[in-house]
Amino acid sequence: MKFIKIWLGSLLALMCITGVQAADMAKANVMRVYTDTVTPAEQAAYEAGVKSYNQCLSQHGFKVRWIALNHETGNTYSYSYVSDPITWAGFDDMRATGKACDAIWQSAAGPHLQSETSTFLTFMPEMSHMSKGSVDLGTGLIHVSYTTLKNGHDTYMAYVNAVKKITAAADKSNWPGDYMMSEVDSGGEGAPDFILTYTAKNWADYGTDINPPFWTMVEKAYGKKEAVAL
Repeated sequence: MKFIKIWLGSLLALMCITGVQAADMAKANVMRVYTDTVTPAEQAAYEAGVKSYNQCLSQHGFKVRWIALNHETGNTYSYSYVSDPITWAGFDDMRATGKACDAIWQSAAGPHLQSETSTFLTFMPEMSHMSKGSVDLGTGLIHVSYTTLKNGHDTYMAYVNAVKKITAAADKSNWPGDYMMSEVDSGGEGAPDFILTYTAKNWADYGTDINPPFWTMVEKAYGKKEAVAL
């Protein structure tokens, strides 16, 4: 579990899954996430290299937006980059356009990397609750929770159905909180199965319970026994 906050600077982009986008998730529901780790001594050079790479992408008409984040907990010398939701075919176009800048990345940013991981996330609208029609990752803090399931189809379906049932309660009760669930696809060894994210304006906001609290909302919808089971 990690807290990630926006890295304010020239790398900042805005990823906002709007109601219109959510309605089109069947076509554009896949995000790519890169996480780069550097040493403290390499941070300045790495950031400069990423800026040069982004400038090159802009000059070559790169259309996919990315949001850049730095890690507040866990490995605090890590940066994560999350793409807008696009179709699988969109990644072919993205790769073709980005090839022109591969050399910039390899010379300006790559040498300063300690490690890098890559994964794809599939947005799960029926397992997500967006009271305002969107989950805005562009400001404040992002709380990220990883879930790894036991093996087996029955376990997978039980988890998915439970989260869908919880989300149905949040939707029906107009719960004011927001959360976004994504399923991990091709994350590599040790990757979780699902990633849950929600945002906070600041640490004070993060530490303040939503009214009503999450499980209180679920209990009101289904009763205490069912809430405990979920």
